[in-house]
Amino acid sequence: MSDPSAAQSGSLPVVPPLLAAAMRPLPLLPLQLILSGVLQRILRRNPAIFDRLGEHSRARFGIEPTDLPFFFVVEASPPRLSVVHALPRDLDARIRTSLANLLALLEGKVDGDALMFSRDLVIEGDVEAVLALRNAIDDAQLDLVEELSSLFGPLGGPARRALAMARARVLGASQRHGGS
Repeated sequence: MSDPSAAQSGSLPVVPPLLAAAMRPLPLLPLQLILSGVLQRILRRNPAIFDRLGEHSRARFGIEPTDLPFFFVVEASPPRLSVVHALPRDLDARIRTSLANLLALLEGKVDGDALMFSRDLVIEGDVEAVLALRNAIDDAQLDLVEELSSLFGPLGGPARRALAMARARVLGASQRHGGS
């Protein structure tokens, strides 16, 4: 992830605490269904995405967005992404950062090493498994705008434009505040 246009660590916006608090009582099922659809689309386009995990193919990853009132559990075998109110204790690794950093990491827009050194990204547990996951995601060259907008069917075009504008605003904010 040495893209010179990549956003600098610590400069991406966070979900405002009031908005996060308002999301706390919302049911997780609708988000679970959306994310499952996105994962299935990613798997159709990149069927070997989790092959790079090698010996870590059974690892379970807990994702903790620091600015959201819920968490994610990622499993490679079978491929599954779950939205939960609390992370289970038997995870192989935990990854903690803001939602914007997570999304930018997924697309290779920020440098994970820089985020770790600035402590904007915390990894606990099996670091080798996390590195294998990072390599698998990097190889897939994900475009979350494309993946999400595909769920909108005939409204995919307008959704793509809206999501691309939102991504540009988030990453543009980091560039205005010291990003490269």
